[in-house]
Amino acid sequence: MPPASTTTPAVRRQIGSRRRTSAPRRPSPPPSPPPKRTKLLTEVMEKAAYAVVEREDYGDISCEQCRTGERAEELLLCDKCDKGYHMKCVRPIVVRVPIGSWICTKCSGDGQGRVRSLSQKKIIDFFRIQRSEKDDIKEKCRSLQVAKTVEMRVVSMGFANVKLMFSFPPLELFQDSRKRRRRSLVYQKKRRRLLPFIPSEDPAQRLKQMGTLASALTALQMEFSDDLTYLPGMAPQLANQAKFEQGGMQVLSKEDIETLEQCRAMCKRGECPPLLVVFDSCEGYTVEADDQIKDLTILAEYSGDVDYIKNREHDDCDSMMTLLLARDPSKSLVICPDKRGNIARFINGINNHTPDGKKKQNCKCVRYDVNGECRVILVATRDIAKGERLYYDYNGYEHEYPTQHFV
Repeated sequence: MPPASTTTPAVRRQIGSRRRTSAPRRPSPPPSPPPKRTKLLTEVMEKAAYAVVEREDYGDISCEQCRTGERAEELLLCDKCDKGYHMKCVRPIVVRVPIGSWICTKCSGDGQGRVRSLSQKKIIDFFRIQRSEKDDIKEKCRSLQVAKTVEMRVVSMGFANVKLMFSFPPLELFQDSRKRRRRSLVYQKKRRRLLPFIPSEDPAQRLKQMGTLASALTALQMEFSDDLTYLPGMAPQLANQAKFEQGGMQVLSKEDIETLEQCRAMCKRGECPPLLVVFDSCEGYTVEADDQIKDLTILAEYSGDVDYIKNREHDDCDSMMTLLLARDPSKSLVICPDKRGNIARFINGINNHTPDGKKKQNCKCVRYDVNGECRVILVATRDIAKGERLYYDYNGYEHEYPTQHFV
C-alpha cells in the first residue's frame, strides 16, 4: 500500500503556480557581418603606396615616346614607373621641370581627370547663380520705358503711322549727347574705354558655356570663384594696396569700374562671357571664343587665393599671376588659382621664342588700381572671331615664365 501524501493544499497551490506552460526563449545569435567584397587588383594598386627602386645609373635612359636619349636636361622621370619622357613629348606638354613629384599620364590614367558633362541643376549650384524675378522684371520695365519714350517722340514728330524697324538707344544717351553739344569745342585726346562682354542670347548656349568651365574646374578639384580670396596663414587683404607698387599702378577710371561691376553682376545672374573651355591633347585645357568679341572687351578678372610670392617660390602651380610688385620684395603678391578660380585660369600663353607666337596673341592681362586695391583684368586686344582660341603673353611684366615648349 503506497504511503499517503503529506503535501498540504497550500503547498499544492504553490507548486501549481510554478508550472511551466511554454519553453523559455533561446537567446538569438548575434547578426553575422555582411560578406566582405573582394577588391580587384587594379583597385588595390590605385590606392596602394608606390615605391620606386632607383637605378644605380641613369645614363642609358631614353624617352618612351621618341625613343631617344637626347636633351637629357629635358628628360622627366616618372616617380611611379621610373621611365623617362621628354617635356615636349608628354601630352599635355610639360612647360617646366616640376618641383615636387611627377607621374606620367600612363600611370595616372587620364592626366587631366576629365569628367562628363554636368546637369543643369548642378551647373546652377556650382556657380551659385543668383538670378531673381526682380532682375527679369527690371529688364522688361526698362525695355518698355525705352520703347514708350521713342514712340512718344515719333508721334510728336508727326510719324505716328510709321512702323519702327530699328532700335533706338535709351533716353540717357540722348541727354548725354545734348550736354556734350553745349560744351566748348576744345580738342581732347579720345580715350578708349573698356567694353562689357556681350553674353549669348540663347540660354541653352550659355548653359553649355558654363558647363565646360564647371567640368574643367571639377576635373582639377577646384571651386569656382570670381573674387580674390584671403585665407588665414596667407596674405591679408590689407597687404593688397596699389600704393605699394614699385613705380605706381595704372588707375582704372570711374567709367571702366562701372563696366567691370556690370560684368561681375552679369556673371552672378548666369550671363557669362561667350567662352568655351576645350581640352586639347597637346595644350591641355584651352579657351575658345563662342561668339564675336570686340576689341577692348573685358573677358574676365583673374581670381584665386592671394599669397606672398616668397611663400610660393617652391610651388608647382603653373597658373600663378603677379598681383603686386612691391618696392619691398617681401610684400609682393601673387594670385594662386590652384583651389579656387574662374575661366581666366585656363587661357593659354604664347611662345615668346617663335616669330609666330606674337601673332597668336589676342588678349592681355592688365593690373589696375581699382579703388586702391590691385586687380588683374583680362582684356581683348583686337577683334576675336568665333572659334578662335585665346592667348596672352605670360611674360608681359616679368620674363620669368618658360614658354619655349609652348605650341
